[in-house]
Amino acid sequence: MSGGLFDIPSDLQNTYWGLVGVHLREALVPVLVGLVVALPIAQLCVRLRWLYPPVLWVTTVLYAIPSLAFFVVLIDYTGQTETTVMIPLGVYSLVVFVPAIVDGVRSVPQETLDAATAMGLGPVRRYFQVQLPIAAPAIIAGLRIATVSSVSLVSVGMLIGNQGALGNLLHDGQIYNQPRLIWLSVIGTAVLAVVADALLVLVRILVTPWMPRGGRASRPVDEPEPLTAALEDAAR
Repeated sequence: MSGGLFDIPSDLQNTYWGLVGVHLREALVPVLVGLVVALPIAQLCVRLRWLYPPVLWVTTVLYAIPSLAFFVVLIDYTGQTETTVMIPLGVYSLVVFVPAIVDGVRSVPQETLDAATAMGLGPVRRYFQVQLPIAAPAIIAGLRIATVSSVSLVSVGMLIGNQGALGNLLHDGQIYNQPRLIWLSVIGTAVLAVVADALLVLVRILVTPWMPRGGRASRPVDEPEPLTAALEDAAR
C-alpha cells in the first residue's frame, strides 16, 4: 500500500472500485434470482390460500438461519466462492418477496379480475398484464428492503476466503491496523445501499405514475384510474 485513500492491500487482488463492482454483483444477482423464484411461488399462494401459511413459515425459518451456518453447509458443495455467498442472500430475499407479492396481488379488486376475464385475458396474461402492474408498488417496496439487506449482508462473506467484497476491507483494516480501510468498507457499503434504494424509488415513480408523491395535486379529471389503465394496456 502506498497510503492513498483508495489504495488497498495486495492480498485482496483487486482495486477498491473492483471490490465495489464485486459487491454489487454479489448483492444484486441473488435479489433478482429471488424475485424470479418468488413470482410463481406467490401466485400459487394466491390461488391456493392454504399453501401460503406453510410457505411463509418455511421462508421465515430459512431467514432465521445464520449466514455463517449456511456457509458451513454450502462450502462442501460450492467451495469458497461467490456462489456460496449469493445462495443464502437469494434465500433470505424470499421472506420479503413472497409476502409482498401475495399482498400486492390480493389487493387487486375482484371486479377488475372479472373485467379482465370478460375482455378475454387468460390466467397468465391476467397475472402479468393486470395483477402485477397494479401490485407493483408493493412489489417494489419489497424489492427495496431485499436489496438494501443484501447489500449489507454481502460483507459477511469475508468469513469464507475473502468473498465479502467491500467487507474484506474490514478484515484487512484490523490486520494492518488501518482504520482507513474500515471506513472505506463501512461508508462504501452504506453509499451503495442508499444509491440502490434511491434508484428503486425512481423506478417506482416511473412504473407507477398514479401513485401520490409529496405535495402532488389531486388527479386530473382526464387522467385514467390505474385499474382502467392496466386493463386498457392489457387489452391492446
